[in-house]
Amino acid sequence: MELIIKPTEACNFKCTFCSSTDITEDKSARLNLERVWRFLLRYPETNTIIINGGDPLMVPIDYYWEIINWLDAHDYTTSISFTTNLWAFYKNPDKWQELFRHPRVGVATSFNYGETRRVTVEQNYTEELFWEVSNLFLERIGYRPDFISVITEENADTAIDNVRLAQAMGVECKLNYAMASGVQSRPYALSRIYQTYIEIYDLDLWQWEFNTKQMMNRLNGVATSCPQNRNCDSGIRAMNPMGDYYSCGAMGDDRIYPIAFHREMKGEFITPLQHAPELLSMKDECLTCPMFDICNGCKKTIRDQRSHNIVEEHCALMKQLAPRIIEINQENIGKQIIDWNEKKRSKLDVCTS
Repeated sequence: MELIIKPTEACNFKCTFCSSTDITEDKSARLNLERVWRFLLRYPETNTIIINGGDPLMVPIDYYWEIINWLDAHDYTTSISFTTNLWAFYKNPDKWQELFRHPRVGVATSFNYGETRRVTVEQNYTEELFWEVSNLFLERIGYRPDFISVITEENADTAIDNVRLAQAMGVECKLNYAMASGVQSRPYALSRIYQTYIEIYDLDLWQWEFNTKQMMNRLNGVATSCPQNRNCDSGIRAMNPMGDYYSCGAMGDDRIYPIAFHREMKGEFITPLQHAPELLSMKDECLTCPMFDICNGCKKTIRDQRSHNIVEEHCALMKQLAPRIIEINQENIGKQIIDWNEKKRSKLDVCTS
């Protein structure tokens, strides 16, 4: 089991695509840790607490030491994975250094080219600034963090530049397609991001991009991570600042398909996404298509593509891409493309910006 927590919606960036801008009525709300303790007692096998936001560094640091102290006191092996823009760390590294060097803690960050990611309304988060943040993290914490890039219509032409940047840094990036949540009103077409993954593979840049690695063996039945895991609500839970509870962080951003927290804490196990007929597939024809697992791997993506009437647009391009995706999967049968146990210092949680 993995638990995604959003302690706060507050953020010190002004990104134009952010999915986490409407997750609570009370913008000052902070997730009560008593709710986290109840979850951990219900699921002591929880492997990772994934912390995102908002930006998690907008919460006082004692909040996170309290989590570590609780885990230590209860002899849990649970790790803690932050996804943060690291701006607060950049401004005050002394404050965060001890926490980020703790053996339980791993950190991933975020970057993409273009004018979608902004420090302020006037100041864009440039590659130069990102290098400064990464260099400081390497100096103080001992490694460069992997990073997430969110691909939108506005920055799609620079998507592969992010992978080349990851290569230059010696880290892994994860190109996530923008979902329709928060201020991001329209999803990025799934087929278009797969067109990019194919290009990454053909350029031999796949070693530095997480989702391309998933694509390389997806049709061979290899276990996959979000957003290519149709049964994710069997092993993921998410909590928002007000304590509302979901089986998917992205659905939590939309505040839909919630789980009754008290019922599950009393012993039920609830999988609302697996039992929602409207989330079975983008369209009926998908059920007999060889691309079914690619196109329908994520319930949130199914909902987004259908509700924004771009299924046919997606399908037309995906049919053109299908032969190459099948060929790539055949080229990689039996290969261990992703060693899931190797990524211990950070997890790139798909459902974050």
